[in-house]
Amino acid sequence: MTPAKTKKIKRLLIANRGEIAVRIIRACREAGIAPIAVFSEADRDALHVSLADAAYCLGPAPAKASYLNMQALLEAATATNADAVHPGYGFLSENADFADACAAQGLTFVGPPGEVMRRLGDKIEAKRLMMQAGVPVVPGYNGDDQSDAVLHREAAQIGMPLLIKAAAGGGGRGMRVVTRGEDIADSLEEARREAQAAFGDDRLLLERYVTTARHIEVQIFGDRQGDVIHLFERECSIQRRHQKIIEESPSPALTPELREQITDAAVRVAKAAGYVNAGTVEFLLETPPEGEPRFYFLEVNTRLQVEHPVTELLTGLDLARLQFRLAEGEPLPFTQAQCLASGHAMEVRIYAEDAANHFQPSTGDLALWIEPSGPGVRVDSGVARGGVVSPYYDPMLAKLIVRGADRAETLARLEQALQQFHVLGVETNLPFLLAIVRDAAFRAGDLSTRFLEQRFANWKPDATVPDEVLLALAALSAAPEPTLQSSASRPEPAEVFTPWRASGAWRNT
Repeated sequence: MTPAKTKKIKRLLIANRGEIAVRIIRACREAGIAPIAVFSEADRDALHVSLADAAYCLGPAPAKASYLNMQALLEAATATNADAVHPGYGFLSENADFADACAAQGLTFVGPPGEVMRRLGDKIEAKRLMMQAGVPVVPGYNGDDQSDAVLHREAAQIGMPLLIKAAAGGGGRGMRVVTRGEDIADSLEEARREAQAAFGDDRLLLERYVTTARHIEVQIFGDRQGDVIHLFERECSIQRRHQKIIEESPSPALTPELREQITDAAVRVAKAAGYVNAGTVEFLLETPPEGEPRFYFLEVNTRLQVEHPVTELLTGLDLARLQFRLAEGEPLPFTQAQCLASGHAMEVRIYAEDAANHFQPSTGDLALWIEPSGPGVRVDSGVARGGVVSPYYDPMLAKLIVRGADRAETLARLEQALQQFHVLGVETNLPFLLAIVRDAAFRAGDLSTRFLEQRFANWKPDATVPDEVLLALAALSAAPEPTLQSSASRPEPAEVFTPWRASGAWRNT
């Protein structure tokens, strides 16, 4: 293949906000690239804005008027003399038209080209491509004939339970699970209507619904010279409404033989699609009560994933900087045989939401923000103390990533780190995460995509006051009165020891 032209990135516009914008800014600093932030009026004082070399206001708070405003982003690139754009994840990160528009303006797009996004973004076309490449797919129907008669006939042949999916969909929109034949007609109509409203495309595909499954994804990278490598797998089975909450690697479910099969399939997927830059190939791993596990292609995420730090902690690589290199036209700097991983890593997502109250988003000022630290502990955050959590965007505040020599050590470190993570001003899902990490089935690695539905459907925080808190309160009440201190010698709030801080995630309700 003809060597690709190289074009060094000097000024990078980060078309995103929050935690991922901060993450990319830090990668820019290490790579000698000037980071440029964009912001909405609601994010004027956000952390990513203060860390960048320059910042450009896109417009009002609503995402459609700011972070989803393609024209405003292109104008920002021109106004700030950017020569490249990194889309982060979410917003326009998988928008093929945005990738093409950047290229047309002479900007280096840090991600796959628009034509690759289109090829893989259409679930019907992607499934056909995978079948041609010999990659296993879930049995079902992905034909062009979308008439009711054909869909009803195919549904009857597939049998129950049945999964209806929007061809252009994602995030669970246009998706229906059918368990009774008499519900097919209504479910098809609802899925079509939702798909048309969300994506402007009402085409559907049908699949056998895999009831006992784990979600396994493989990190891939491709260069413009045609080479593709994988960086092992991540397990993402702990989900709520198709939203990942906890990710880990290596997967407790994979044997060395099965790992080799699934990672090899991911590389075949990428090569069949002509993939360039970072991406993730997602699979369902069916784990029947009897018989061998079977995996099926699910989809490709054509961007850097939220959970990419799990892979970074295991491999020692900086995936964002690797993205820069490949976007510049450089070849992959290593072969598959040179890719090594060691230890075990987990990531949990910290959300501003009330898990005990139907996961309602929580907004307000961050009166306190104390991140845990220690060996093997990393926090990727997009906020700081004094920041504002607004109602306009995704409520994820940060990611806590922990590495250990094995899964047992990683679990112990993760539990301790969750107890040391303190937030005041908004509700967070920290108690919910701690409950999952302490769950016996989770600790045993007995996971599935229905884990939370089956074990945490009606979760409420434990309001019982722990014995250690009662003992600490008793000791405090018996202690002599403290002497007055001047403000100069008084410890900072983060340094003050109290029984409330000692109790970890317990709180007075």
